[in-house]
Amino acid sequence: MESRLKVLGHPVHPMLVMFPVALFVTAVLFDVIDTVGGPDFLGEVAYWNITVGLIGGLLAAAAGAFDLLAIPTGTRAKRVGVTHAAANVAVVLLFAAVWVVRLNADSRAAGGALIAIEVVALGILGVSAWLGGELVDRLGVGVDRDANLDAPSSLRASSSRRMGDVR
Repeated sequence: MESRLKVLGHPVHPMLVMFPVALFVTAVLFDVIDTVGGPDFLGEVAYWNITVGLIGGLLAAAAGAFDLLAIPTGTRAKRVGVTHAAANVAVVLLFAAVWVVRLNADSRAAGGALIAIEVVALGILGVSAWLGGELVDRLGVGVDRDANLDAPSSLRASSSRRMGDVR
């Protein structure tokens, strides 16, 4: 099943998911380092990583919704896709809760309880990433029908699809 939202022939959702994933993981690492005695500014940087990660997560979710809605109902791919989406919503909500607590705090540093929530969110994110891989690698969601080892470039002018089409 081909992705419904593309830019220059490539699906948008996988292009966007790397940003919130990297930002959330980095935020947790910075919070842990800050908590065990690292430089004080790391808590502030972690807070801003979460802020930008939440924005990126919402953009990735919107792009993923295009593909999810196109998956036929009653298929394993739909069940996996809904579970993947629900896990990502949980991750965003957990990081949003951490963000709200830190928003007006005297210090942007996270404490033990907030780091525990972040670690749980990363665990869910890991499961969700595996589910996303299952969707693409095993179930072919978001994969071009013409994909093969010798497929022409998606930028090739002779392609039957125009670059930048949103489907």
